[in-house]
Amino acid sequence: MTEATLLPFDLPAVHRKKLTVDFEGGSQSSDGGLLLLREAERSLGICARLAGSLTDRRNPGRVRHQLVELIKARALAICCGYEDGNDLDRLRGDPLLKLAVGRCPESGADLCSQSTMSRLENMPSRREAVQMTAALIDQFCTSFPVPPGEITLDIDDTLDIVHGGQQLSFWNAHHNERCFLPIHVYHVETGKPVVVILRTGKTPAGQEVRTVIKHVTRRLRRQWPTTRICWRGDSHYGRVEAMEWCEANNCDYIFGFQGNSGLDARVADAAETVLLRHAAGENDKARACVDFQHRPKSWKEERRFIARIEVSFQQTGSGHLTQATDIRYCVTSLNGDPDHLYQKVYCARGQAENLIKLHKAQLASDRTSCHRATANQVRLVLHTAAYWLMHAIKLRLPRTSPLARCEFATLRQRLLKIGARVIEHAARIRVHLPTSCPERTVFAQMAAGFVSNAPS
Repeated sequence: MTEATLLPFDLPAVHRKKLTVDFEGGSQSSDGGLLLLREAERSLGICARLAGSLTDRRNPGRVRHQLVELIKARALAICCGYEDGNDLDRLRGDPLLKLAVGRCPESGADLCSQSTMSRLENMPSRREAVQMTAALIDQFCTSFPVPPGEITLDIDDTLDIVHGGQQLSFWNAHHNERCFLPIHVYHVETGKPVVVILRTGKTPAGQEVRTVIKHVTRRLRRQWPTTRICWRGDSHYGRVEAMEWCEANNCDYIFGFQGNSGLDARVADAAETVLLRHAAGENDKARACVDFQHRPKSWKEERRFIARIEVSFQQTGSGHLTQATDIRYCVTSLNGDPDHLYQKVYCARGQAENLIKLHKAQLASDRTSCHRATANQVRLVLHTAAYWLMHAIKLRLPRTSPLARCEFATLRQRLLKIGARVIEHAARIRVHLPTSCPERTVFAQMAAGFVSNAPS
């Protein structure tokens, strides 16, 4: 088949010099950062791990795209901002994406199309989707050189709006949307994802919270039998079923707890003291943390509660200032000063929301438009693999670089979206990056760091 060649064309002159444009620049890519992502994946091995949890039922003699190649192509494309599977129809011939997946950029066959990727997402059985999800926990464990003495895991859910008849979708009156509320678990100290689980769009019940905590904890303890695990979450996860399981299985917890009249009565005197201290002082706010033992009627035993009491001036509808008292509660099995536990330990869970934003908003993990819940869970796993790759890129940045504090969207713009010319010779592949690349020094340092630490 003859391929048409576009003729050169002219644009308005610049300083009396003619401007001519053609499409004869050779094999090029707009995603030069795929070279870094390739090394990040080689160091992590996450795509091979996920592929190993699946059974390839295809006829071996007809297979043109191995499972690990499909997973690599999807995760790498997500990192570069191509969130949809149909983007692969345009990217399958991209020389650097082919190189990153493991094929020669020019002589190698093109990558898979959108239809093949859709079959991958819908191929796993429910059991295999569970195995892929469990593989994420294994990836988290192997990312540590030695088992840590203790870790704190943040558990939270996030809104994922749906627009169709997907399985598990549910109307949520609070959000006024039909949605999923997938559960995310992170290790906030390092920013590493532990697991992401698709679930229906309603607040998790106590048995569901207990089930998630139980299975994740048991999977972690397969490799870390002596590590002390502390679970942290908001009031959605302050369920007595989860607390009882943690207490019976040597886990700690600190969960938010919804206020009620019984709790307010226990801290009424302390709240009055803070109110008087605020009125007598000159500060805009007065704050105190108190702890006490309390047993709601439905509980079998008392547990430690911490109340954060804050008094401040608030403007009324008529424009006058009045004192307002705000009381927040958490319940915990941890020992220590209540101020430290609430301010430093419990409030640190807010960082998990930033990590969820990276996962959902900047890697588009809310593209859960498949009909089958299993296929949507597979999509979440693939987006989590992309998160691991971007996280590895961020970790490899020099600490003195301003990019070390940037979010994934900025890293993509500064380090991944770099034009590159690819030339394949008989015994060598050359990639020419722009001389004017602003981040060329950092790029070269990161590439050298990946190569020096690459697995043998």
